[in-house]
Amino acid sequence: MSSYADRLQALRDQLKADRLDGFVVPLTDEHMSEYVGSYAQRLAWLTGFQGSAGAAVVLPQDAAIFTDGRYTLQVREQVDGQHWSYQSVPETSIAGWLEEHAPQGGRIGYDAWLHTSDWVGKAREALGKRGAELVAIGSNPIDRIWADRPQPSTARLVVHPETYAGKSSAAKRQEMADWLREQGADAAVLSALDSIAWTFNIRGADVDHTPVALSFALVHDDGTADLFVSPDKLTDEVRQHFGNGVRVHGREAFEPHLGSLSGKTVVADPERAVAAIFEALDGAGAKVLTRRDPAVLAKAIKNEAEVAGHRAAQARDGAAMVRFLYWLSLEAPKGRLDELSAAAKLEEFRRAGGDLRDLSFDTISGAGPNGAIVHYRVTEETNRPLEPNSLYLVDSGAQYPDGTTDITRTVAVGEPTAEMRDRFTRVLKGHIAIARAVFPEGTRGSQLDSFARQPLWEAGLDYAHGTGHGVGSFLAVHEGPQRIGAANYPGSGWDEPLRAGMFLSNEPGYYKAGEYGIRIENLVMVEQRDIAGAEKKMFGFETLTFAPIDRSLIEVSMMAADERRWLDNYHERVLQLIGPQLESEVAAWLELQCRPLET
Repeated sequence: MSSYADRLQALRDQLKADRLDGFVVPLTDEHMSEYVGSYAQRLAWLTGFQGSAGAAVVLPQDAAIFTDGRYTLQVREQVDGQHWSYQSVPETSIAGWLEEHAPQGGRIGYDAWLHTSDWVGKAREALGKRGAELVAIGSNPIDRIWADRPQPSTARLVVHPETYAGKSSAAKRQEMADWLREQGADAAVLSALDSIAWTFNIRGADVDHTPVALSFALVHDDGTADLFVSPDKLTDEVRQHFGNGVRVHGREAFEPHLGSLSGKTVVADPERAVAAIFEALDGAGAKVLTRRDPAVLAKAIKNEAEVAGHRAAQARDGAAMVRFLYWLSLEAPKGRLDELSAAAKLEEFRRAGGDLRDLSFDTISGAGPNGAIVHYRVTEETNRPLEPNSLYLVDSGAQYPDGTTDITRTVAVGEPTAEMRDRFTRVLKGHIAIARAVFPEGTRGSQLDSFARQPLWEAGLDYAHGTGHGVGSFLAVHEGPQRIGAANYPGSGWDEPLRAGMFLSNEPGYYKAGEYGIRIENLVMVEQRDIAGAEKKMFGFETLTFAPIDRSLIEVSMMAADERRWLDNYHERVLQLIGPQLESEVAAWLELQCRPLET
């Protein structure tokens, strides 16, 4: 089809043929994934939106696209406002919008394999107020009009060695079995792809930048499991790795298998398992216990092997990042770099460092005003040069077999303005506040979020995204259940207690639309702190990411003595860890970047 307008009209024609008055299009897959395979990119195909979170509703006369504050600028650049209205989440919900806009008595379609039961309940209730109904469709109408829709990946599974995993799959499944017996349950459904990869110590290549395989699983109270995955993905090594404790079925056998669980008590996660799974279990006569996927918390609390692997990955990645920043310091002033060439060079440095399996997400390479687009993805059409006296924001990460990285640095190209230095320093002060935070057991990320925002708030400024997300171990770069964010920001996890061994990002920012963006991001790990005389168990963060922070953007007079001390100590650690890996000229440059701040 020649245009997104044609695609929208084709969907409306298909809905009319299906006797539907509307359809909801989320950006997810059958596993409620954030990042999805190309076959599931229905929202992007329909609208042109390239972000990683969003949804759309199509009615006979109206069409709306829903995104959060990270994509306020991006959605307006990528989606035609003549055909779509822009809706901001969480201020507006799909259910709330449908309550106001759905045709009276209309039939609104949804794909039960792409929504949670909770969403279905809210949407059904909202539509009921207009005398309308929510209708589960047998086949997705977008799939029927998307002529060249890609097929799901056929990539093979690989074994994730226990030296990196730190625990065998059998041991993980046995712990789940013990938990199931405590719950009085016979089995648990695992549908989140990273939960399955973690539980079975396997990795895949079915989703760009996330090493997972399209699959479903049932873990039983005896420690055995049924894994539903295409048999073509299995190698002899993987079959041997599974042993007798894992029965393998085709992925298409999952739904029929759920129908065989009559009389069984089955755990399913209402946040991660789609409505179709609950409907199949209910239809089979199984008793469903709504509990969190038992892999989620165990996966988030890293064991010693995972922590050691992450440290090794960070040291390797930090060296690549420093080589890139050194190269950038030489090449950017010449005026020949652009966003694409800079991102390509950074990936080249990572590949040269060894063991790179993939990037952990598409590099956000934002020059000047593009840096103000929080989740910007550069294309040939949007590619900008790195211009003199501007800011360049680069948010990037890597997938290594021993760890997943994510780092953002903002760099001045030429001479920054006083305003840039002020805003950068406020962001840095917020970053340091999170890095230095000490907090009692049971503290939630939502209780820490304002630490990062306070220096910006003092100037009447803020940023429209969370401050930190969880990170996997050679898995998803965005991993739950923990996060640092205000309770009113999209996404779950803000109310999750922070526990020792959890990885999070620390990434406050500031974005001036049409001019520049600033973000400083390191990964941190929650650790217990021994404090003399403490009456509670206390925790803090260990910083895991090591690369210099651009000193030309720091207004030293705005920083308190303890903030300067933290930065000097951080840079000393960067020099100690990364310096010995570098060539002499790069090491000399790094030494200059890491010298103590002058007051």
